[in-house]
Amino acid sequence: MFEDVDAILLARIQFAFTVSFHFIFPAFSIGLASFLAVLEAMWLKTGKDLYLELFRYWVKIFAITFAMGVVSGIVMSYQFGSNWAVFSDRAGPVIGPLMAYEVLTAFFLEAGFLGVMLFGMNKVGKGLHFASTLAVAIGTLISATWILSVNSWMQTPVGFGVNEAGQFVPEDWWAIVFNPSFPYRLVHTVIAAFLTTSFIVAAVGAWHLLKNRSDRHARKMFSMAMGLIVVLAPAQIFAGDMHGLNTLEYQPAKVMAMEGHFQSHPNGAPLVLFGIPNSAEQRIDYAVEIPKLSSLILKHDLNAPLDGLDTVPIEDQPPVGIVFWSFRVMVAIGMAMLGMGAWGLYARWRGRMYDWTLLHRATVFMGPSGLIAVLAGWITTEVGRQPFTVYGLMRTAESASPLSAPAVGASLVAFIVVYFTVFGFGTWYILRLMRKGAHQGEPSLSANAPIRTAGITPGPATQMENAQ
Repeated sequence: MFEDVDAILLARIQFAFTVSFHFIFPAFSIGLASFLAVLEAMWLKTGKDLYLELFRYWVKIFAITFAMGVVSGIVMSYQFGSNWAVFSDRAGPVIGPLMAYEVLTAFFLEAGFLGVMLFGMNKVGKGLHFASTLAVAIGTLISATWILSVNSWMQTPVGFGVNEAGQFVPEDWWAIVFNPSFPYRLVHTVIAAFLTTSFIVAAVGAWHLLKNRSDRHARKMFSMAMGLIVVLAPAQIFAGDMHGLNTLEYQPAKVMAMEGHFQSHPNGAPLVLFGIPNSAEQRIDYAVEIPKLSSLILKHDLNAPLDGLDTVPIEDQPPVGIVFWSFRVMVAIGMAMLGMGAWGLYARWRGRMYDWTLLHRATVFMGPSGLIAVLAGWITTEVGRQPFTVYGLMRTAESASPLSAPAVGASLVAFIVVYFTVFGFGTWYILRLMRKGAHQGEPSLSANAPIRTAGITPGPATQMENAQ
């Protein structure tokens, strides 16, 4: 079946498939862990049952999301040994310790306190439980930090030498960890995770508001998420611009592909809004352009010269079509997010946050937009790095294990079947939980039942507020 297909291409498709499945879960759980910490902090500060009920509602969803992220990540990591053994051998002295640090400092922290966070509310004091929730939230951020450091080093490799066996060996760990693209990629990715969570939470709140505008749980989660979107959407656009400028400095061919610049522009480059990349002819067919705007964005000068892919050998050019369109999908969603944030702010100002049906429907529609945007962003980043695994130093064709195409193809088919079955069911169950209101399946919402269920005796302030 796969005899005539390139084994390296199949290995790349397999890794792209598994990493895409994997990343949608951490992209949600990173932000959701912090949201849970905020909810518990607000409950401890105010004593309001509402925050505790929302915490219990979202912690179930977090548990399933976190589990699917862990499982998909473990499966994905095995491919370094099975399909990319040459890469693992040559880059292992650098990336191996970094990934081990992620396990030691982040995963152990998350795993160690996750049980207390999920099951210990009626078994430990409220201070310890809140500390556990914070530990899980911090652990997710530390995990993202190490993984992004690994990926960033592959994009902008520094601080290493090459031994006689051709391996990359560390010479300056500070330079390796804090490589030139790492700070920009970390900020951009973490904000993306928070935006992803914000839109999912807002969509769930909007869904329930469409059914019952007086649902206090839906009102609170919708208000909190939309307030965060107002702040994060413009911050993400700024962070993305800074990341793009950094990429232009260290990976110019990637930016050329993103912009669709096959030809150099000595007197100012146009911004190509749309078109059909034609790599064979090295041009953009049916291009819709704004003259000189790309030079203004990238160089802050309308007449600044910009090199094109005509300065890059054909064998070193990334696949322009994929990068060109994935970048536009990401930017388009970012602009839509900015618009939703402005719309939500206007609705809050007009006092129509909870009764504007069109806003709620649009928010539900935008619910998965963060997941689509992060996938589009990672496609831009990873495909734009091609044809290299370690940028400029090690080609993808040199990184693969000596496997036959039928063997890789068979495992790819198995991955597709198992992933869509297992993770499809998990996603279905998460959506089922989201369809339930935060008050459904909980103890009585009156008096102090939720607090007593948590094993925490309410203080005088809480008793007085609930009596009112």
